[in-house]
Amino acid sequence: NRDREGDKDRNRDGDGDGDGDGLRLESIKSQILSKLRLKEAPNITREVVNQLLPKAPPLQQILDLHDFQGDSLQHDEYLEEDEYHATTETVISMAQETDPVVQIEGNPHCCFFNFSPKIMFTKVVKAQLWVYLRPVQHTSTVYLQILRLKPVTEEGSRHIRIRSLKIDLNSRIGHWQSIDFKHVLQNWFKQPQNNWGIEINAFDPNGNDLAVTSLGPGAEGLHPFMELRVLESNKRSRRNLGLDCDEHSTESRCCRYPLTVDFEAFGWDWIIAPKRYKANYCSGQCEYMFMQKYPHTHLVQQANPRGSAGPCCTPTKMSPINMLYFNDKQQIIYGKIPGMVVDRCGCS
Repeated sequence: NRDREGDKDRNRDGDGDGDGDGLRLESIKSQILSKLRLKEAPNITREVVNQLLPKAPPLQQILDLHDFQGDSLQHDEYLEEDEYHATTETVISMAQETDPVVQIEGNPHCCFFNFSPKIMFTKVVKAQLWVYLRPVQHTSTVYLQILRLKPVTEEGSRHIRIRSLKIDLNSRIGHWQSIDFKHVLQNWFKQPQNNWGIEINAFDPNGNDLAVTSLGPGAEGLHPFMELRVLESNKRSRRNLGLDCDEHSTESRCCRYPLTVDFEAFGWDWIIAPKRYKANYCSGQCEYMFMQKYPHTHLVQQANPRGSAGPCCTPTKMSPINMLYFNDKQQIIYGKIPGMVVDRCGCS
C-alpha cells in the first residue's frame, strides 16, 4: 500500500520521482548482492577487469549469443525452482598459481583451478580448458600435453599425463585452443583431494613451448582458463496483463513505469555485462472495487473493508536478467538472476 498514496501526486519527470528512484536503485543493488550470495560488492576495479578478462572466444560467444537486457523473456515468464538465488549456467575459472608442494625449484607456476563447493555439487554438462598458443611464422605441428600434478615425493615424480594433442598451427596472430576437460573435472569434483592442478606444454618442432602459462605481467587476458557449463531447470507459468505507463503519463491507476539500472554509475566494474538494464517498477492507486488478482482477497476486502489495509500496486510478473560478472574469488560467472525485471504490475 506504500506506493498508493505517495505516488498519487508525484512529479513524473525523467524515469521517476528522483528520491524514490534513488531508494529503488539502492534496493535493487541490495537484491543483486543477496541473490549472488555476496556480502558486499567484489573489490575489482576496471584495471583489474582489463587484466583478468580473457581475450578469448567463449566470452565473446556468451556476449553475442545471450541477451543481457532481460528483453528476450518478455513473452514468457520463467519461475526458477529456487526463485530467489541466482542459477549459475556458466563458470569461467581463471588459472592460479600452483601450491609449492607440487613444484620443483619453483616450477611449474601454473595452473591450479579452484571451484566453490556450490559448483562442485552441480551436474557438469560441459567443461573445456582454453590455452593460448603463441603465433608461429610458418605452418608447424605442435604437440600439446597436459600433465596432472601431484605433491613431490622423494622420487621426484609429480607428472601424470592426462591429455595429449597434435595440432597443426598456421596462425601468425596466436590461437586459442580448447581441450575437452569434462571427465577430468568430474573426477576432480568426486575426489577433490586429487586436484593439485595441471602443467600445460605445447612444443613446436624446435622445442619451443608455445603455450602461454605465465601469470605475470605481459600476458594479460591470455592466461589459461576453464569454461564450465552446469545444468539449469526452468518452470513456466501463465502471463498476467497490466498497464504500461511512461514518464509523461497521467494515469493514476496501478501501472508499470520505466527505471534504468546503470552499473557503471554505481562504480560496479565487476559486472562485465550488462552495463545497464531496464528494471521498471510499479506505482499507482489500487481501489477496493478493483478486482484483485485472487478472488479470495477481493471477497475478504468486500466483507471487511475497514479491517484490511487495502490492495497494493505490486509486480505480478517478473523475469530474470542474464549477467556476466566477477565473483569475490575473481572467477567469471555467467548466470541468470531471477526476479530482476518487472514485466507486469497489478493490485494484490
